[in-house]
Amino acid sequence: MATQSPGLIKRLAQGSLVKQILIGLVLGIALALVSKPAAIATGLLGTLFVGALKAVAPVLVLMLVMASIANHQHGQKTSIRPILFLYLLGTFAAALTAVLVSFIFPSTLHLATGATDISPPSGIVEVMRGLLLSMVSNPINALLNANYIGILVWAVGLGFALRHGNETTKNLINDVSDAVTFLVKVVIRFAPIGIFGLVASTLATTGFETLWSYAQLLLVLIGCMLGVALIVNPLLVWYKIRRNPYPLVFTCLRESGVTAFFTRSSAANIPVNMALSEKLNLDRDTYSVSIPLGATINMAGAAITITVLTLAAVNTLGVPVDLPTALLLSVVASLCACGASGVAGGSLLLIPLACGMFGIPNEIAMQVVAVGFIIGVLQDSCETALNSSTDVLFTAAACQAEDARLASKNPLRG
Repeated sequence: MATQSPGLIKRLAQGSLVKQILIGLVLGIALALVSKPAAIATGLLGTLFVGALKAVAPVLVLMLVMASIANHQHGQKTSIRPILFLYLLGTFAAALTAVLVSFIFPSTLHLATGATDISPPSGIVEVMRGLLLSMVSNPINALLNANYIGILVWAVGLGFALRHGNETTKNLINDVSDAVTFLVKVVIRFAPIGIFGLVASTLATTGFETLWSYAQLLLVLIGCMLGVALIVNPLLVWYKIRRNPYPLVFTCLRESGVTAFFTRSSAANIPVNMALSEKLNLDRDTYSVSIPLGATINMAGAAITITVLTLAAVNTLGVPVDLPTALLLSVVASLCACGASGVAGGSLLLIPLACGMFGIPNEIAMQVVAVGFIIGVLQDSCETALNSSTDVLFTAAACQAEDARLASKNPLRG
């Protein structure tokens, strides 16, 4: 038995992570059905897993970005600009999709929920102001609060400053970066256990009974997100790589989206996306910047949530909406979504901004936010899965398009 145990541990460590996650998912559902107290107790496993990811993610981003820029050689090309374009275009396309689906399948709300005492931002200017203030945050505070905008700014600044440093300093930074990456891989191997705890505790404590009254709204929300994930995003990827996009789409959904669905945190999924980018052999200088950047501004799921819930409130109150106003709503929802990471409460707390376009008072808009919190068990999970998997998808598409362009210019390179 003593000689078999190391072999079993090795097989588990090297086995398919996706298959192990699926096993954890099934076991979590089974435990929730058999014993609710035991399922609630196992929630600690999920809390520890998400906490470990959140703890390591800021340090990982700081070290990877700083090391990539410090070692960047003159003449090397990175693909940040096309990725940023895909992020913004994808978010706007998601908002347009949500408008179209909401017009075809209009939803209504039961606005009887008491307004919450959370104060949303008063306008787009306040959202953008918060983002700018995040950029000049103290680096220690940025790391402690997982402020990725601030972390990126400091990492880029220190990286440029260290480009002229001696080789010993650069080697030290690279070694620390590799060490943090190793720790991330160790944490990710515990994903099946963490997801087992998350699924068991969530099903045992919340269930899905309260969601039935909002079944149509959830179907519209999830339908929009599936449409973007399986139709809109593949079209954008095909535009970049000019070949069948679905193998890449399904890989990102399977290996990034599934984990993000259960952790419900784009920040916690950054290490997962970094590991997937490395597995896809993407340019490290590119994905070390684009993945944390995507976690802050690539918010297709948030744009869908803001648009669908706003139009549901509009339909409930009988406010007429014409085509120009709908298009303007798509723009506003896209801008709000890009600033969602800088607002406590994320996309839900930005709904009052969009509602203000239609003259809906803040008291009613906050009731819409309260509805969003009720359906958040599924809405937030699907939103995070779409947002996070798209970060890797668009990064991979841009990197592969750049590789194909270079190969066409220099056939010997390929």
